[in-house]
Amino acid sequence: MSYRLVIAEKPSVAQSLAAVIGAKSKKNGYLEGNDYRVSWCIGHLAGLANAESYDPKYAKWRYDDLPILPEKWQFVVGADKKKQFEILRELMNAPEVSEVVNACDAGREGEAIFRTVYTLAGCKKPMKRLWISSMEDEAIRAGFQNLRPGSDYDGLHQAALCRTEADWLVGINATRLFSVLYHRTLNVGRVMSPTLALIVQREAEIDAFRPEPFYTVMLGLSDFTAASERMKEKADAEHLQEACVDGCAVVQKVERKEKAEKPPALYDLTTLQRDANRLLGYTAQQTLDYLQNLYEKKLCTYPRTDSRYLTSDMAEGLPVLVNTTAKAMPFAKGISVRCDGSRVIDDKKVTDHHAVIPTQNILTTDLSGLPVGERSILELVALRLLCAVGQPYEYAETNVTLDCAGHLFAAKGRAVLNPGWKELDSRYRASLKNAPEADKETDAKALPVVAEGQSFEVVVPGIKEGKTTPPKHFTEDTLLSAMETAGAKDMPEDAERKGLGTPATRAGILEKLVSAGFVERKKSKKAVQLLPTQPAVSLITVLPEQLQSPLLTAEWEYKLKEIERGQLEPVAFMDGIAAMLRELVSTYQVIQGAEVLFPTDREVIGKCPRCGGSVTESKQGFFCENQQCRFALWKNSKFFSAKKKQLTKSVAAELLKKGRVSLKGCYSEKTGKTYDAVVVLEDDGQRVNFKLEFDRQKGGKG
Repeated sequence: MSYRLVIAEKPSVAQSLAAVIGAKSKKNGYLEGNDYRVSWCIGHLAGLANAESYDPKYAKWRYDDLPILPEKWQFVVGADKKKQFEILRELMNAPEVSEVVNACDAGREGEAIFRTVYTLAGCKKPMKRLWISSMEDEAIRAGFQNLRPGSDYDGLHQAALCRTEADWLVGINATRLFSVLYHRTLNVGRVMSPTLALIVQREAEIDAFRPEPFYTVMLGLSDFTAASERMKEKADAEHLQEACVDGCAVVQKVERKEKAEKPPALYDLTTLQRDANRLLGYTAQQTLDYLQNLYEKKLCTYPRTDSRYLTSDMAEGLPVLVNTTAKAMPFAKGISVRCDGSRVIDDKKVTDHHAVIPTQNILTTDLSGLPVGERSILELVALRLLCAVGQPYEYAETNVTLDCAGHLFAAKGRAVLNPGWKELDSRYRASLKNAPEADKETDAKALPVVAEGQSFEVVVPGIKEGKTTPPKHFTEDTLLSAMETAGAKDMPEDAERKGLGTPATRAGILEKLVSAGFVERKKSKKAVQLLPTQPAVSLITVLPEQLQSPLLTAEWEYKLKEIERGQLEPVAFMDGIAAMLRELVSTYQVIQGAEVLFPTDREVIGKCPRCGGSVTESKQGFFCENQQCRFALWKNSKFFSAKKKQLTKSVAAELLKKGRVSLKGCYSEKTGKTYDAVVVLEDDGQRVNFKLEFDRQKGGKG
């Protein structure tokens, strides 16, 4: 009897797949039945080995070893995942298994997870690919009926490998380079550093901003208000105010235009994360986690998508889904819901996955039983579907220009003709406890009917004082937007990948910046701001432009997409990364005076014999705080370890103060005995050495 082995990314997904294809018998680490075996990977079972796996000398961070460029990449299985890997290896190579189906998430990371295990297990079985965007039973059945050859995704696998290896190279080499040169751990990453640079730059703009006052004269007319242009000088405003007292304002021009605001497009992951942050206060990572859970519970489609449209084969079932969604959502009750599918269907704008939408299962599921976070995200996804296929928001905008005392004043009003999709949006926002403030433009009231030549008595001319406002601190909403568009103007117009990272990775990048101590979340009113820490500002100050520019990673994503399509050889991409790192290591110069950027509260051990700077203790040794100097006393010095002695703080302090220190009980490798001696520090300005001196009167060396 032969089996088809199906490998999913997570146990929960494996169970859902197994239930549909009839593999219901539980075994050790897999499910079996109906000629299928279904197992899982528990996420990334294996990852790239650390640097010292390639050479033990890399365990120590040294400038002379950079750049580290492995000739042949090594993967290692996580210690806590070896048991499941062994189960998969045995299943993959079992003689009764005829072929293997990759059922990991349908994207770059899912492809990498499966292929890594497939390769490490030494599997040679034929490979098929399950590619689905929904965990609904019908979608799973259709996916298994239309399995694709695994080779169709070789390009996706190559792109995933290149992304992983390139990130390893930049992360390892750049982090070690800057950490060694500046004597403190400075984490550098391909996407992390440019993202951090955006935040640091925004704070610099805010700090440099100087508010400027401005003044506007307001005319109170019969039942509306008109405003003058802004004036920089208060005296000018007061002069105009005085001129308008007891005057009249004459209508010079009335313009009325009927306008329409199209419904918003459906959600991709990034736009959903932005709205969830702005409306619900969720972090990008929380939104992704909630959405992933909804996907696995068969209530939403695949989360990690960068498309905001559906495919034409979904057109027929769309009205039913819209009706189902409206029935399940409390904010849609009593509203006539329309469905214009032409607004959301565009095959050309769908790549690997279509937009995020709810599934038919929302009508038969008790949504009140969902965790609050998941239910909130589901409601947001449902709202966007109902709005996207709805009618335009239509309104009439009236602009009135008046003359008073020889100066022009303006008034603007808006009358709603058809609330369209905004009726649903308003109902939803009204249900939120802490909804953000409404758009002032949208809230503009209707003006009374006025005609050209009509005059109004000025009731009370007043002066409204204001100040120019600085740029706003980043929130996750606005930072995700900035990441999405960063460097876009310098990329080809037809580039599919622009900006920093991908929808699947941006949330993780933000969390890394926070956990690394580079970014702090600070609540302010209804928003949570993202603020850089002092180490973040210092790091961006010393990083070269190429590592903090969004253009580098934007170019990478563009090239990775080319690799996916078979238009670029992986070796050419990786050669470019290696060349960039060689140049970085060989040409980067430490910034003078950088010790000011990285202040330390470490205890001063002594004065540097080279430059007179302060020498302080770090985990690995005693270093001069002046990075230009590079004087160091390493704790793991072979000179001391050979004598079974330690270079302690007190020994280092004595060496720095007197240039020598007495040591008792030094071990002799030749005789196996111990002896007393004086260790003398010798420094030629480039390298530190030690020599021994003996008290001849006591018999010399032991």
